[in-house]
Amino acid sequence: MNKYNPTILSNRTVAPKVYRMELATGEAPPLRAGSFVEVEVPGKFLRRPLSVSLSESGRLTLLYKVVGEGTAWLAQAQPGTSLSLLTGLGNGFDTEACRERALLVGGGIGAAPLHQLCRDLRAAGRQVTVLLGFNTASERILCEELETLGATVYVATLDGSAGIRGLVTDALRQVQPAFDYYYVCGPMPMMRALFPLLQADGEFSLEARMGCGTGLCFGCTVQTTEGPRRICHEGPVFTKKVLPW
Repeated sequence: MNKYNPTILSNRTVAPKVYRMELATGEAPPLRAGSFVEVEVPGKFLRRPLSVSLSESGRLTLLYKVVGEGTAWLAQAQPGTSLSLLTGLGNGFDTEACRERALLVGGGIGAAPLHQLCRDLRAAGRQVTVLLGFNTASERILCEELETLGATVYVATLDGSAGIRGLVTDALRQVQPAFDYYYVCGPMPMMRALFPLLQADGEFSLEARMGCGTGLCFGCTVQTTEGPRRICHEGPVFTKKVLPW
């Protein structure tokens, strides 16, 4: 675990209640795809966990949705503001597990960590297909960024205002993409619905309300086939074989 005090470079809305924050991290080492950071919010005892969307040398990008007082404060933070971050938390995606073709599935703000994952997979020469699910067209995020990386991107919207009408499960059945490994991040109901449909090996990035975010309080414990595991410490990424769904 490491503590840094990066400076906000930009903080802007990219979709309803969704913000993209870019931070100058100086000489801090890049973070692994699928990892998260803990952000200190003034006046709040607990830090807020945020997924890493893109980590590069000297720069960190976070995508987050305003859902409470903590994220509402972040949305108002101006460029030049210094934040307190804890990094080096949890375990991210295993990009080496994919041999040739990867399938990435994201739902809503769960698409955030797929940006760096896609970049790393493409840099390793893997072909990438992405399925993204949103309620409506205005909520779409990261579509252009993923296409720029060379991924084939399909969008599903619940109201049919963009892409395939329905859920990502509908998109999966319609597109029938070829893949030898997959990575999923999004709401728990979405991941549980996808679980029996994805027959190959893969990984799921789980979400839970966290307490300490460092594994000490056991507040985000989930049951696996190997016993109870902490999402913030042994996760947030788990392989399919250890999830008892």
